[in-house]
Amino acid sequence: MFQFPARLAGAAVALTLAAATPAFAQQLELKLMAPAAPGGGWDQTARSMQQALVASGVARSVQVTNVPGAGGSVGIAQFVNGAKGDGNQMMVNGFVMVGALAMNKSPVTLEQVTPIARLTEEIQVIVVPANSPIKTAQDLAAAVKADIAKVTFAGGSAGGVDHVMAALFAGAVGADAKKINYIPFSGGGESLAAILGGKVTAGISGLSEYEGQIKSGKLRAIGVTSGKRIAGSDIPTFKEQGIDLVIANWRSVVAPPGITPEQKKTLSDAVEKMVKSDAWKEILKQKGWEDAYLGGDAFADFLKKETVRVTDVLKSVGLVKS
Repeated sequence: MFQFPARLAGAAVALTLAAATPAFAQQLELKLMAPAAPGGGWDQTARSMQQALVASGVARSVQVTNVPGAGGSVGIAQFVNGAKGDGNQMMVNGFVMVGALAMNKSPVTLEQVTPIARLTEEIQVIVVPANSPIKTAQDLAAAVKADIAKVTFAGGSAGGVDHVMAALFAGAVGADAKKINYIPFSGGGESLAAILGGKVTAGISGLSEYEGQIKSGKLRAIGVTSGKRIAGSDIPTFKEQGIDLVIANWRSVVAPPGITPEQKKTLSDAVEKMVKSDAWKEILKQKGWEDAYLGGDAFADFLKKETVRVTDVLKSVGLVKS
């Protein structure tokens, strides 16, 4: 029987692997929508995906487009109607879109897209000025229960994760969430100035937003919304202070409606390969994002439950009619 020379056999295997590996990348020429203006969280996520997908060889090319407006409502409408059945397109979205769609009474909903994966999450924090008499989450809870109208919370856009968190805090301590005194700011700099200037009682944002001021002693963090204490952090969770408040500002990626099971699998596999790549891990480290990868049916189930939870909270504060 003819014996194939070992050296040639090894070369043949190498050629086979070399041909197989880039084949996956060569067939993926993706379009990725960020339904927001350049520079924000969704845009940064989309461009980070672009970088990681190409650098890791998962995709040959990734084109990012920005479609800003109404908390993602404009973008998702264009995506659902214009990309239907296209297995080479995806859209970045997240927590903020859930509230925006409900508040804007959007005819297009997240039920119409094809869930692919949750990618990252950022833990939230409540801070007060360093000279505030409020030292703990229980102190803030006591103030809210005593007179909720006198407690002012600064945060991002109405209906966003910061607003939802303020309502959840009020509800968790037994106060009327409909009476929450929430002041939305368009930028982090404006809300920070209001907090440091004592114009508001407390501020709510992602932990990374206020981390510098917390470390410098200008702000006091009274609690974070993680389920467990963050490794290496001395900031207590709300749960360990007796307040059932766990929430994260998550970001995800979805595909258009009408794609085939095969197209969905290709995109899901591509994203899974990306999140496991060194390129993506390095981006997470640089950005300070937490890896919150959740794919398949588990993500689809999470998206449904989170949509119900956020909509219920917005109804409780009167931003969405029942």
